[in-house]
Amino acid sequence: MSKVYVFDHPLIQHKLTYIRDKNTGTKEFRELVDEVATLMAFEITRDMPVEEIEIETPVTIAKTKVLSGKKLAIVPILRAGIGMVDGVLKLIPAAKVGHIGLYRDPETLKPVEYYAKLPADVEERDFIIVDPMLATGGSAVEAINSLKKRGAKNIKFMCLIAAPEGVKAIQEEHSDVDIYIAALDEKLNDHGYIVPGLGDAGDRLFGTK
Repeated sequence: MSKVYVFDHPLIQHKLTYIRDKNTGTKEFRELVDEVATLMAFEITRDMPVEEIEIETPVTIAKTKVLSGKKLAIVPILRAGIGMVDGVLKLIPAAKVGHIGLYRDPETLKPVEYYAKLPADVEERDFIIVDPMLATGGSAVEAINSLKKRGAKNIKFMCLIAAPEGVKAIQEEHSDVDIYIAALDEKLNDHGYIVPGLGDAGDRLFGTK
């Protein structure tokens, strides 16, 4: 069963309050999402492998650690996921960025992939899928499917706010994918919105309706 990590760090929770607030404007909303993504990236990379090297400080020779060069890729789910990418790249600037676009079929209501562009060496990389919201879980499950069918082996999913229904969907379909969230909310309403949530993340990031 995949593990669920809820980040209760005070800075994340503080910023999340203003992300939720309906009076927060587009510019501030975008900046806050970027900042929370950076803070979450700090935690999600805790298990990145390191190796020991020898350097010379101004005082002496020292044995110290550097990242061991494990290849990483960040994959936002279009379009709202784009709002989290730069925040992660601030900490891991060498990571490659892929993109997955999904739309909902109006008849089946199932997500359908319309765009996928990933680094060429998929099988050699660890992937972090980012999307601000995990509601029904349909898009997340399909994005993970998209990576796996192209050879990805190690995948994590990172979002700001999740509903229990979305967490359950990933765990049932992809028990090997751990889930990293800033807040686990109460439920989905009849329209599929997370309650209390933050509304439509894409519209609030890009100023659309």
